[in-house]
Amino acid sequence: MISGQPFRIIVVDDDKAMRLSLVELLEAAGWEVSALARAEKTQDLAADFMPDVILSDVRMPGMTGTELLASLDKSTSPPVVLISAHGDIPMAVNAMQSGAYSFVEKPYEPRRLLTILRHAAEQNRMQKTNERLQERLIQLSGLDRLLLGQTEAVRNLRTDIIDFATLDTPIMVQGETGTGKELVARALHDLGPDPAAPFLALNCAALSPDTFEVEMFGKHGESDGRLLAASGGTLFLDEICSAPLAVQAKLLRIIEDKQVLPIGGTEPVPVNLRFLSATNEDVDQAVSDGRLRQDLLFRLNTVVLNIPALRNRRDDVMLLAAHFLDEFASVYEIDRQALSNEDTAALLAHDWPGNVRELRNVCERRILLARRGGGSIAEALRTDQLDDVPETLREAVAAFERELIGKAIKAHKGRMDAAAEALGIGRRTLNEKIVKLGLNKDALL
Repeated sequence: MISGQPFRIIVVDDDKAMRLSLVELLEAAGWEVSALARAEKTQDLAADFMPDVILSDVRMPGMTGTELLASLDKSTSPPVVLISAHGDIPMAVNAMQSGAYSFVEKPYEPRRLLTILRHAAEQNRMQKTNERLQERLIQLSGLDRLLLGQTEAVRNLRTDIIDFATLDTPIMVQGETGTGKELVARALHDLGPDPAAPFLALNCAALSPDTFEVEMFGKHGESDGRLLAASGGTLFLDEICSAPLAVQAKLLRIIEDKQVLPIGGTEPVPVNLRFLSATNEDVDQAVSDGRLRQDLLFRLNTVVLNIPALRNRRDDVMLLAAHFLDEFASVYEIDRQALSNEDTAALLAHDWPGNVRELRNVCERRILLARRGGGSIAEALRTDQLDDVPETLREAVAAFERELIGKAIKAHKGRMDAAAEALGIGRRTLNEKIVKLGLNKDALL
């Protein structure tokens, strides 16, 4: 056993003498045993007993052992060992192909049976322990907040990030616009061996072949260049398919040689970079079109992480919307906005071509509309709803201060000392702002 706890097993066999014999053998070996004569009750018992392994006869009245195996959820159920007095090679092969951990013929050899069951239980416990540690690591790293969602695709993505974050290997992140490719890249860096190291993100579409070497390699005796400054950290190549071909050739050389030659220099300087890249395009099509070098692609896509589009994870839409609404309600200091049935219908009916980024923007617009006394998700989906929002930062700050001060004066029924204290400013400052913002105290009360 591992973890200091006895292994637990469910024994399923319709033969009473055989069932009792197996129970006696296992209890003598220190196992906690629960026995059944019928396979139909196994899943209900397993939910309470939480076995490390299930040992089941194959041929039984009602549900057979192979039918029991097929009925179990392979992702959550313990390993199943099948045992039969009528076993033959085809039956054993079929059992293993169906997902059985092992197959044992009756009469069984006690020591061999116990060894098989112990190995199955140990493997199951180690897997469960790893899953708990992984989930804990996800929570500690904040991935459960950064990459919100409970659909299988998002859970798998979080797991992949944890698994690959410590590997010094190129990773390509693929996903549509707005799915969060840079978020994933930053998570890979932050969970890596040295999160304090530089993270250099380059928009490949904005890179110029004429200025690339000066900017990235630097000038001998004058500047180090951005790549040398980021050495020891991560280079994130965003939208790699949009990089000019001349720049792609230079990037390929950096990846292969792990060094750069500053302008005016005679000796190459080594650089130590981890390469992450991202694209919202079909890379094979980009290669076919001549926009992406195939040799560069092969250097960058050692590992590929795919981010699902929001329309393919609709079960996460309501969770994400609630999170963003709460976030922006806090930012703009208004009450939490509950979703109406109409809001829910609008959220679920929309295809979200802009993915999570679009949903986040819609939720922010919904909160801004609520600050003005109305609004709905349907209205927030129309981008023309906020045409009268102040365009300059100064106007926006003034409007924000005007509303906050007005609310404080109302809340404290005109008691200016109390309003100033609630706002965290002095009484004199409050008076100055009232005059500057053109507020009418009497009109507010």
